[in-house]
Amino acid sequence: MIPKTIHTWQMTEPGKLVRTELPMPALQAGEALVQIHGCGVCHTDLSYFYMGVPTVQKPPLSLGHEISGVVIACDDATLVGKEVIVPAVLPCNECAICKSGRGNRCLNQKMPGNSMGIYGGFSSHIPVPSRDLCVVHDRGNIPLAHLSVVADAVTTPYQAAKRAKLKTDDLVIVIGAAGGVGSFMVQVAKGMGAKAVVGIDINEEKLEFIKGYGADFTINPKGKSAKEVKELFKGFCKENGIPSNYGWKIFEVTGTQSGQELALSLLSFVGTLVVVGYGTAETSYMLSKLMAFDAELIGSWGCLPSYYSEVRDMCIDGRIVLEPFVETRPMSQIAQVFDEAHHGKLKRRVILTPDF
Repeated sequence: MIPKTIHTWQMTEPGKLVRTELPMPALQAGEALVQIHGCGVCHTDLSYFYMGVPTVQKPPLSLGHEISGVVIACDDATLVGKEVIVPAVLPCNECAICKSGRGNRCLNQKMPGNSMGIYGGFSSHIPVPSRDLCVVHDRGNIPLAHLSVVADAVTTPYQAAKRAKLKTDDLVIVIGAAGGVGSFMVQVAKGMGAKAVVGIDINEEKLEFIKGYGADFTINPKGKSAKEVKELFKGFCKENGIPSNYGWKIFEVTGTQSGQELALSLLSFVGTLVVVGYGTAETSYMLSKLMAFDAELIGSWGCLPSYYSEVRDMCIDGRIVLEPFVETRPMSQIAQVFDEAHHGKLKRRVILTPDF
């Protein structure tokens, strides 16, 4: 039965959350109503909430774009009752960009908690376009709520890997390897068959932890110059009989100036650098090096919905492990979770589960 209202936590203005109810909207053609089981807390949400980064839909609106749940109403009867992951980036599928295969950067895209009207994932329900929903099959012991992070934290690295044309036996560096997205970037790379994955991060505890989940070697650059980091990297390569000066695919996930500068310093012959993390600092680089190295510098945004099933399967078959990197908390703790995340107190990515 479809409820008459949507229970939700709305951002009424940056820095202020209010629990409220919204009238249940009438579903439009091609829409599904998803009963939310979990919504991950992303740093993008914190940027909207604390830093005043503008959303397309002006407040009041409900934040949250990492969503999993169950379809309870849809004009496509085959979807009703299905467990689904809602893509964080929903392309129009009609424009020239979409038709070129780059719909993850569709200029008409919709995003829950940003540009889908007032509706977002920190709610009991959400109306969404049904065409690109990722149906979940045979998830075994993985809680449906845990799969919410696939919608951004896991698929964003996968899109980056596809942009880099990552293949079996490739050599990979992940800068920001211990973070919420970086830890999944490591797992995605190893799960797609990378021969060696080097993780770089300043969080020593998390860096040590990621060794058990795909990182073959780790470097903490804190207090080290780029030259010193490169020497440690070269030592690992020499010890393992792999080249240090060509062919590496580098994923910069931090979005920080220091991370980007380190990534550029490690880029070498026929290498690839994919920029995954977002930051506002400007970084300078001699572009002639890019020419001389015959290297590639690539940006990556979101993820094509058509890739979601591949990522879902990697989670279900164990190539990507979610449980050690996430925790669930009731949605009524949203203010506390936002505060802890904002001050860097969280050790895992928090998934909020509705408890209205």
